[in-house]
Amino acid sequence: MVAGQTAGGPGLRYGVSSMYSPLRRVLVRRPATAGDFAAAGWRQPGPELLMAQHDAFCELLASLGCEVEVAAAVDGLVDATYIRDPGLVTQRGGVVFQMAKPARVAEPALLGAALTAAGVPVAGRLAGAARADGGDFIWLDEHTMLAGRSYRTNAEGLRQLAQILAAEGASLESVDLPHDRGPGHVLHLMSLISPLAGDLAVVYPPLAPVALMQTLAERGVQVVPVDSGEYQTMGCNILAVGPRRVVMLNGNPRTRAALESAGCEVHGYDGSEISVKGDGGSTCLTAPIWRSAGS
Repeated sequence: MVAGQTAGGPGLRYGVSSMYSPLRRVLVRRPATAGDFAAAGWRQPGPELLMAQHDAFCELLASLGCEVEVAAAVDGLVDATYIRDPGLVTQRGGVVFQMAKPARVAEPALLGAALTAAGVPVAGRLAGAARADGGDFIWLDEHTMLAGRSYRTNAEGLRQLAQILAAEGASLESVDLPHDRGPGHVLHLMSLISPLAGDLAVVYPPLAPVALMQTLAERGVQVVPVDSGEYQTMGCNILAVGPRRVVMLNGNPRTRAALESAGCEVHGYDGSEISVKGDGGSTCLTAPIWRSAGS
């Protein structure tokens, strides 16, 4: 809780220490329609459908009770619509990263400006050799963040973020991510896991670190496994807007059925252009600003 602000009161406009508490405010960025999509690793999207799908995605979030803050597109920065990666928001405010992918180095400053415009103070910034992507971080509980050490998130980035989190009484634990297809193809921790409630997570076990699977078992978290076919279509990339209330990319019927069997309320969106062609799902498209306590 931020000093001087009260849960549910008009002053509380930010604070995140959960992956699944009710999502009240979320930041998104309009997709760019001009830029070198191929160089960024995208398959060329149709501009009109790209924008229409993003509009529909934002409307879905709003219909689920989220206040959606929309940052402007930045032509040339085609990855910037995946606004999860340049930083994150904690109970004290925003933490702005530095990014390892050359095409994304301008994005953290843009995120800092968007957070400031939304009334979220920047509480910390990575510096020096530190590099990190927001897709490598999940909250295990309100006091414990789990990080993936990857080709996008390095040891110095983890060290600096641990110091920032310690100032608010939270700790950082890390697991090493597998090489998979190498540095040219991004693999984030959230490529492999999406927590959906305190006792439920969707996971792609073949690439999940052993330490991650052991931690989930120790915490009594039920794992909904994603198969290899639906892993390729981001069946593992799911945004919780509340405990067991989730948003996922359409086209993953087996994962959806498994989630519904586990008691989830599932909302699908069409993302052939905004998600499939850029390899970024519902979590990638969103930067949570405020998740309220409770259910």
